[in-house]
Amino acid sequence: MKTSIKNLFTSILLTLGLLFSISACKEKENKKEPVAYEEATVNSTCNCETSWFPHDQTPAPEEGKGSPFDTTSTTNCIFHQWSWQKFLYLTKPSGNGKPVFLNDLIQVDSKMETVMQQASASLVLTDTAQAGSQGVLRSNPTLSASKKEQTVFYGIFIDSTMQAAAKKYNIELLNGSLKPNNSASFPVSSLEVKSSWITTASIPEAQLSGYYVTEAAILQKDGSYKNTSVAFLGMHVVGVVENHPEFIWATFEHNDMAPIMDWNTLTASSESDLLFFGKGTATNLDGIIWTGKTPKTPNQNYTLYQYGVPKVKGNSFMSTSQQEPENFDNITSINACVESSLNDVWNNYFYNGSLWINMDGKTPQEQVALLISLSGNLANSAPGDDTRGSVNAANSTMETYVQTGGKSLDSISVTNLVSCFSCHNAENFSSGKPVSPLYISHIFNGFIQASQGKTLSEINAMKVNEFKNLMIEKSKD
Repeated sequence: MKTSIKNLFTSILLTLGLLFSISACKEKENKKEPVAYEEATVNSTCNCETSWFPHDQTPAPEEGKGSPFDTTSTTNCIFHQWSWQKFLYLTKPSGNGKPVFLNDLIQVDSKMETVMQQASASLVLTDTAQAGSQGVLRSNPTLSASKKEQTVFYGIFIDSTMQAAAKKYNIELLNGSLKPNNSASFPVSSLEVKSSWITTASIPEAQLSGYYVTEAAILQKDGSYKNTSVAFLGMHVVGVVENHPEFIWATFEHNDMAPIMDWNTLTASSESDLLFFGKGTATNLDGIIWTGKTPKTPNQNYTLYQYGVPKVKGNSFMSTSQQEPENFDNITSINACVESSLNDVWNNYFYNGSLWINMDGKTPQEQVALLISLSGNLANSAPGDDTRGSVNAANSTMETYVQTGGKSLDSISVTNLVSCFSCHNAENFSSGKPVSPLYISHIFNGFIQASQGKTLSEINAMKVNEFKNLMIEKSKD
């Protein structure tokens, strides 16, 4: 009897709470206040929102004036909510059943030139080299029916806002109205997406239903294209929101491709063969270090830090510019929330964190000035620095071999952490190293270099040289 009364009392409280919440929302709507995500506080968690579901109706997140970012004081949670909602929006099915990013975005190459689509293929895949290291990720051959390894391919997409702004700024750089050193930045809603794919032949047939699968035109050695069934592995979602000209750098990947380093035991292990990890145990960095031809140890790809949050031996959080465990707990919470609400193939992918710069209280001019002053040091993440979120953000299929600047597990410290901002900073990788927020985008860098007569191989050489210099500096610490 006591239990029944207690349950009834609880039900009444919940109902009153819901009615109050609805009333508050209506009052807020009538006042036309800025849209706000649910905030994470000491007494609450960072959640997804009911309006995101069902997945085929996910709206695009608010990003400009009136959005949660249109404030002088942000919360950690709103960046994670933007990241998940943007991913869900980009992957929701559109008119022909394909996700929005394949239908509505523009596929480009590393020089930001539009990729010519091939008949009946969803996308065109030609690139296999990872950024920086130029490493090539190959699958665990044990899983394929042919027992042959398969190579991971990459596809880049941008939206029309990013494309229009890039063309405008490039013309101005060419005619001299915009100097190489400048304060320009990409407008709000500018978007870059990088995706990773592998042929379905590398995945056991029983597991394929857990991947998004489509047809891609893959470049062959003779220059022709062959339509091939491919599985989606991961995605970087990189977008500009109000007060953040540096972009938010979010990353997602499939749940079951490689293990995560256990910082209690300093091991990464799996009892079964995974797509990029042979069953067994890794106890060093050899599986995620590229030697120039192959990784030091093949089939030992693992994620160094869960959610890109650095830890130290014993599993405690490393002291960085991002206060933990708030960031880690918020990602854990929102991932669980989405998992409980999403019921299509995309529920097999998880959010592995995002990265941004603290711009709270800064005017637009001060935001740009900060990016320029930090220049090549944008990724610095010691206590007191300006990076926020997952300060060692990486995707196991895209930054496989650039997850750390350390030479061994016990040599990793806050001084040699590596993240998106290690290479994507306000310093151009060309000679003279001019600075501008525009240069945070590597494909824009490639675009302006190509328009000035540089070949793709020359542009790639600039990127590799920048990466080598970065790693040399990191390894000194």
